[in-house]
Amino acid sequence: MADAVLDHLATARRVRPPAGGADTTTVDPTGRRLRIGIIAPVRFPIAQPFAGGLEAHTWSLARAFTAAGHHVVLYAHGDSDRGVAKVVPVFAPPEISQAARADIAAPPEHFLWEHRCMQQTVSRLLRDVDRLDLVHNNSLHYLPLAMAGLLPTPMVTTLHTPPNPWQEAGALDSGGCSRFVAVSRDVADRWSGVLGDVEVVPNGLDPVLWPAGAGGGDLVWSGRIVPEKAPHLAVAAAARLGRRIVLAGPVHDHGYFETEVAPWLSEDVVYAGHLDSTALARLVGSASCVLVTPCWDEPFGLVAAEAMLCGTPVAAFDRGGVGEVVGGGGGVLARPGDVDDLARAVVAAQAMDRGAVRARALQQLSARSMAERYLQLYAGAAA
Repeated sequence: MADAVLDHLATARRVRPPAGGADTTTVDPTGRRLRIGIIAPVRFPIAQPFAGGLEAHTWSLARAFTAAGHHVVLYAHGDSDRGVAKVVPVFAPPEISQAARADIAAPPEHFLWEHRCMQQTVSRLLRDVDRLDLVHNNSLHYLPLAMAGLLPTPMVTTLHTPPNPWQEAGALDSGGCSRFVAVSRDVADRWSGVLGDVEVVPNGLDPVLWPAGAGGGDLVWSGRIVPEKAPHLAVAAAARLGRRIVLAGPVHDHGYFETEVAPWLSEDVVYAGHLDSTALARLVGSASCVLVTPCWDEPFGLVAAEAMLCGTPVAAFDRGGVGEVVGGGGGVLARPGDVDDLARAVVAAQAMDRGAVRARALQQLSARSMAERYLQLYAGAAA
C-alpha cells in the first residue's frame, strides 16, 4: 500500500486554477487518486457557519483534496457538509443511564458525549480502513492516536493546540504509528518535549472564497466569542481611537458575552452575529483593519489569515502562533494585553498596502500550498 501511495503522489502536478474557480491542486489523469479518511472533531458539524477555526480547517482540507480529485471520507458530525466529501455520520450516542450518571467518578456529560461519539468514529474507521490509503487525524481527541497502531494504513495527525493531558497521553500511546505535524512553529515547539522535532504546515484558505476587498471601512473583530479571544479588548482599543467596530462570530460563552461584550453594544459597537464565509469575507474585506486579541497562546489565528487574504491588514496581540501569521507583511503586532499598544498597531496597520498584504497571504496561506505540503507528508508517512 505504501508503494501505491508513493506511486500516486509521484504523478501529482500543479496547474493554474481556472478563472473564478476553486484554488485546487490537480492530479495527472493517468495517476491514481488517494483514498483519504479524515477524522474530524465531532462536537460541531463541519459546515458553515463554522463553530471555530478547527471546523473551518477540516472543511478546507477536505474540500481541497476533493477538488484535487482525491476520494475523501469525512468521519464527522452527521450535519456536516456533504458537498466537500463523503460524510460518514457520527450519531449522538444513547442516553447515559441513571445508574451510570450516579457513579461518583463520572466525568461531565459533555466529556462522555464526545467520548462516545469518538468511539463510534473509531469503530467505523476500523471497519473501513482497508479501503483507505491514509488516515488524517484532525481531531483533538486521544482515541484515534491510541488506536493508531491497529491501523494497516499510515496516519498523519495535525496538532492544533499545545499539549493537553489527554492528547499527550494518546500521542505517547501511538507508539510512533502516527506522523505529527503542527499548525505553527509555536505549537511544534511546545510539543517538542513530548514528540521531538515536529514538522509545520500552516493552515490554508481558498483565495476565491476570501477575495480582495476595498477596505477603508470600520474596524472588525471576528472569531469565537469567549474570554480567551477577548473581543472586549478590541472594543476598548476602538474606543481609544474613537472608531466604530463590528464584531462577528458564534457566542460560545454566553456569560462572558453578557458581562463583557453586551454592555458595550451601541451604534459604535455592533454585533453582526454568526456569519457564513461569504458574509464574513464581505465584512472583513470592507474593514480598514481587523483586530486579533488573544489572551492565550493562540495556536495559529485563522481569522488573521482570512483578513490578510482579503487584503485587510491585521493589528494583533503577539501571542502564540499569531506572530508567524501576521509578521513579515500581514499587519502590526502589539504587546499582549496592552490596549494602548493595540490602538497604536491599528493606526500603523491601516497605512499598509492592501495588495502587498494579500500577496503575502497568497504566497504562504493558500489552501493549495497547504494541500500540497500535506500530500508530501502523506508520502513520507507511507514510506
